[in-house]
Amino acid sequence: MRPRKPENRHLPINVYQRNRKRKNGKVWTRYYYRTPDGKDIPLGADLNEARRKWAELESTAIPGEATLMRSIFDRYERDVIPKKAARTQADNKSEMKRLRRAFDEMAIEDITPSMIAQYRDAREAKTRANREIALLSHVFNTAREWGLCQQANPCLGVRKNKEKPRDYYANDTVWKAVYAQACHELRDAMDLAYLTGQRPADVLGMRKDDIVDGYLLVIQGKTGKRLRIQVEVDGEQNSLGKLLKRIEQGNEGLLSPFLVLSRNGKRVSWPMLRNRWDEARSKAASEAETNGEPDLAVRIRQFQFRDIRPKAASEIRDVADASVLLGHSKEGITERVYRRVGAVAKPAK
Repeated sequence: MRPRKPENRHLPINVYQRNRKRKNGKVWTRYYYRTPDGKDIPLGADLNEARRKWAELESTAIPGEATLMRSIFDRYERDVIPKKAARTQADNKSEMKRLRRAFDEMAIEDITPSMIAQYRDAREAKTRANREIALLSHVFNTAREWGLCQQANPCLGVRKNKEKPRDYYANDTVWKAVYAQACHELRDAMDLAYLTGQRPADVLGMRKDDIVDGYLLVIQGKTGKRLRIQVEVDGEQNSLGKLLKRIEQGNEGLLSPFLVLSRNGKRVSWPMLRNRWDEARSKAASEAETNGEPDLAVRIRQFQFRDIRPKAASEIRDVADASVLLGHSKEGITERVYRRVGAVAKPAK
């Protein structure tokens, strides 16, 4: 038998690698399986996938390297995570780092439900542990689709940590204290978040050309839900319409199409907004302490920008209207997680 070329010596028998250099300088690599009659069957560009297909063609077991969680995590990060929303991608990458520490060198078939439970119990951040196990469960299901394991998903049936929804409500006193210390772009973001009830990323992504035919058009980044939020009623601008007009006047002469802009016309990113938020909140809390209101200072320091969305949901009288504004498909989610004030009740007499 003729000796194999160096680039093929790491490959299973009858598998060959082909490289082509493109005009842009990048190297194109593909793997092929050569049958006894000399026909080449393409195996794709992924080496682990090529090994799996080779194993099927040779009717042998899948190579051990392909079934290690390390390889499966690598493939999931490359092929699955990039297709998710930007925020979900960031969360998944952070969760994956934790999962790798525990499972990277294990074979997928060796992981049991008791191991998942031990991982859950060892994590101090109980809510994050739930998210990490949820990601691991999806990795398992995806690996099953890839043909890398036959066992049942070991995450199924493992009890999750009990989660208590955040219950903080920013009353008007807290709101006004922070708002008074906010710069103009932070005030614009706070007002938009409150009147639209949208998530921070969606607020920062709002543009002038999203205002069409009396509506502010929103496509939620997390869910893909589409909303049309009224900016006028019977030809008259409502509170949101007046806010958008104010923002338009404040941004006059600036070239950026986005609504939340700094004074020099730069689009405000989440890190920029967070820095401005922390600064305004700190100043507001310090002022409350100076005025002899330590309890108010504590409440102010607990106030997070994400609490504006539930504040909006809490202050809309009809839960159905609140649910539509937040983009929820079920009113129960709005009621259970986002409504943070009690129902209005009349006394007995």
